[in-house]
Amino acid sequence: MMNRGRRRLLEGLMAVAGTAITGCAKAAPAERREPRHQKPGGFEPGLVVRAQRSNLRDESSGKIDQGRLKATLGAVVARTTGDATPSAAFSRLFRATDVVGIKVGTLAGRSLSPHPELVLQLFEWLVAVGVKPENVVVWDRLDNELERAGYRLNRERNGMRCLGTNQEYDWSPREWGDGGSCFANLLVNELTALINVAVVKDHDLAGVSAGLKNWYGAIHNPNKYHDGGCSPYVAQLAAFPLIKDKLRLTVLDALVAQCHGGPAFSARWAWPCGTVLASRDPVALDTVAWRIIDEQRLKLGLQSLASEKREPKWIAAAAALGLGEHRSDRIKLVDV
Repeated sequence: MMNRGRRRLLEGLMAVAGTAITGCAKAAPAERREPRHQKPGGFEPGLVVRAQRSNLRDESSGKIDQGRLKATLGAVVARTTGDATPSAAFSRLFRATDVVGIKVGTLAGRSLSPHPELVLQLFEWLVAVGVKPENVVVWDRLDNELERAGYRLNRERNGMRCLGTNQEYDWSPREWGDGGSCFANLLVNELTALINVAVVKDHDLAGVSAGLKNWYGAIHNPNKYHDGGCSPYVAQLAAFPLIKDKLRLTVLDALVAQCHGGPAFSARWAWPCGTVLASRDPVALDTVAWRIIDEQRLKLGLQSLASEKREPKWIAAAAALGLGEHRSDRIKLVDV
């Protein structure tokens, strides 16, 4: 029988499109708590783990086979840290005292957002290694974007929380590279560890929208940072300590991916990729996502992103900032 926590996450509600965010929240100054832990062991630069399966999702109904997804995601997560099981991997990456934010990207709606079933599985492994259910928070920019993507909101501390940051930003902007933003209060004051869960899709300006660009959902003014193909802004934001020091794992849900027409969902350019990827190296992972998109574009007779002058230059910028590996000959893509 489906328990309450699983039912809460999987009972999706449709809602109207999100409204624009225009300014920092006018909240009273709060005590700043910015835990800065050393990244746990088991990190292999350039390692990206991939699982390709044709039986995880029924393409006519969109229904996920939860058992097969659990086995597939578990194999990917375990290999990412070099452990035998996903529980052992999570024991390496997280402390029982952590408050873990699972940052999802839900702008494109139900058809092109991380599947709630995948996020639920990550939650269950966190609880299995001692993290309190109420100390796991699934979050994105807006409540209604989460709802449109199939998530059920829960702001109460009676289990896993699921919420949009909405206008709840820190009281003053912080400079990061060439940008300055108010960061989500949740990220500033509560979360000690992060899992980034995104999709693999084309972006009309950035070229690729996968893991690194998902952090645009953590600031109040992402609309300001799309010039120059979002470079170097994507890289500089991801390098900011509030994100970089807390990030433990990035997972890409590419059960469905999109190679053109993004970031909004376009049925014409989306395809059943049937793939789950994970890495502790976010730059290597986004480099692989770029490769997946370009390979599909070639199959469909489209130009490469570079030929369209939409090459994601921020990937090399992220590597230059020490966030990971972008050189193809240094990336180790492992299939499980």
